[in-house]
Amino acid sequence: MTSHVQLLKPAGCSVVSAMDYYTILALPILISALWYFTANLSRTSHPHFTNKSIVLLIAHPDDEAMFFSPTLLALTAPNSGNHVKILCLSNGNADGLGKTREKELKASGETLGLRSRDDILVLDSPDLVDGMKTVWEVEKIAEVLSQAFSPPQQKGKEQKTTDRPKATIDVLITFDHFGVSSHPNHIALYHGARHWLNELMKGKPGWRYPVELHTLTSISITRKYVSFLDAPMTMALGFLSKLKISRKSERKAGRKQALFVNDMWQWRLGQKAMTGAHQSQMRWFRWGWITFGRYMVVNDLKREL
Repeated sequence: MTSHVQLLKPAGCSVVSAMDYYTILALPILISALWYFTANLSRTSHPHFTNKSIVLLIAHPDDEAMFFSPTLLALTAPNSGNHVKILCLSNGNADGLGKTREKELKASGETLGLRSRDDILVLDSPDLVDGMKTVWEVEKIAEVLSQAFSPPQQKGKEQKTTDRPKATIDVLITFDHFGVSSHPNHIALYHGARHWLNELMKGKPGWRYPVELHTLTSISITRKYVSFLDAPMTMALGFLSKLKISRKSERKAGRKQALFVNDMWQWRLGQKAMTGAHQSQMRWFRWGWITFGRYMVVNDLKREL
């Protein structure tokens, strides 16, 4: 009996080892399949963003690649019919590399699907200086947006309440009020964008905002470094939030959320925008961000106005 048990024991161990072996082999396949599924599912979830004039409002060169590459790659797809532009309110001259970073942003924008480098505008204003301790005035940001996107007949001219508010763009995308990384320049963009749009609506009761404002959702530090694995979590949270809102109130508010998920090829493009274009910014810690950072793969936008 003893010899019989001893003979069976190695066989059992070999079966367990084989199962572990196949599990290890299957895991990358399952992960890749989940990534592919969520990326393709997200492509069908935003039919609203088609044939639009869209502006991405950022604070510094590299914001477009480090935080918004899924959004840009989705909205610049040839079949979307969109015309996407980038407005960057500083040239990131904190380390004296402003001119270099301007060129890097234009190269990055082309990598991420923009039609032309002419669709990227970078400001170098003493009122909007890059810095963690620099507070940008909301009114200054709103003034820049007004000069760029308010029609000529609305600039400095008193409008009748019966006149429909107008703008030269359809959609404005920027950071939310937490700024994703809590950078004060990012946060200022949110408040500046809202201020500009609210100024457009002054004395215009009953009209809809002429520009949709969508913001990138800030998340906890624990979710920032799980890459594409955060996509199912974001989908689940979005579904649960909808369950808490009645259909009637949701229609009345008109608030929508959009989810953009890069597939593996797009993820590599986003990385290329950093490593190939923003070479002056590729310090050691950014390698961790572009490898594991959730915003390199997943963007969820919330419609604010």
